[in-house]
Amino acid sequence: MRAKDLLCPRPEGLYCPPGDFFIDPVQPVARALVTHGHSDHARSGHGAVMATRETLDIMGLRCGEDFAGTTQPAAFGETLHVNGVAVTFHPAGHVLGSAQIAVEHGGMRIVASGDYKRIPDATSEPFEVVSCDVFITEATFGLPVFRHPPAEEEIARLLKSVAQFPERTHLIGAYALGKAQRVMRLLRDAGYDRPIYIHGALTTISDYYQSRGIDLGRLEPATVETGSKGDFADAVVIGPPSAFQDRWARRFPDPLSCFASGWMRIRQRAKQGGVELPLIISDHSDWDELTDTIRDTGASEIWVTHGREEALVRWCELQGIAARPLNLVGYEDEGD
Repeated sequence: MRAKDLLCPRPEGLYCPPGDFFIDPVQPVARALVTHGHSDHARSGHGAVMATRETLDIMGLRCGEDFAGTTQPAAFGETLHVNGVAVTFHPAGHVLGSAQIAVEHGGMRIVASGDYKRIPDATSEPFEVVSCDVFITEATFGLPVFRHPPAEEEIARLLKSVAQFPERTHLIGAYALGKAQRVMRLLRDAGYDRPIYIHGALTTISDYYQSRGIDLGRLEPATVETGSKGDFADAVVIGPPSAFQDRWARRFPDPLSCFASGWMRIRQRAKQGGVELPLIISDHSDWDELTDTIRDTGASEIWVTHGREEALVRWCELQGIAARPLNLVGYEDEGD
């Protein structure tokens, strides 16, 4: 079987003709396999959805319990069959429940990685290398300039700033699913045992992470209605990036703006966003992780999607590996 006969791009998303299903479709379809719960990959309105238990739960929390006609949980490592096509979910290391999806039929195996990272993360299952004929990789940070420092070093910079400016509130912008919880856990692992104050938009997902055995420590609501501004001096407050543009952020004493993202590697982007303390913490693979993973899979062909496709395709060609961009649309960087 040819690879393009097993998976091919369509306007709705990546489609499997023999199995009659889509992977992470951007439009409502009859049957969808979903890699993880970020909104650019997990959308409501599908007839049937297969995903890990955690991703299904997260979709229910974010989209409402009626987000799909039917749902089917897939355990990591369990091979299921969809219209005769074998599908297996493997950990992607991106956020809680995130998966790569291996699709196998007619002697051909293709792995759709979704979004992934390979560095250790206590809030998600560790990435698993899956050998395959074709590997579909993201390229969010698919340029050599993107080499992420250890997240522990970034958290140490944050805690040093907290100690240096005890009169200020450190406001950390972090995406609501995955990034915020990872920052919380990194703070705990660094020995920060004080309450972490969170925006209300983070409560539901953070509670779910805790229910799955991920200890985030004591979390308190970040609201000044029940106290005074002074109560938040030297506090760490985490909220979604969008909240930092409204009055909520201005209620805290002399707030010091932080943002946890792989994009903070670009100084101009941090400066334009008014970020005083950029924290380079990403839930996506950097350039070295991307290229290492391509090698490790042993794939003879690479398909590159949503990101800096051209540079990674060119790198593959220089290594003697066939590669092409998929040019899929509708995927952003909610979990960067």
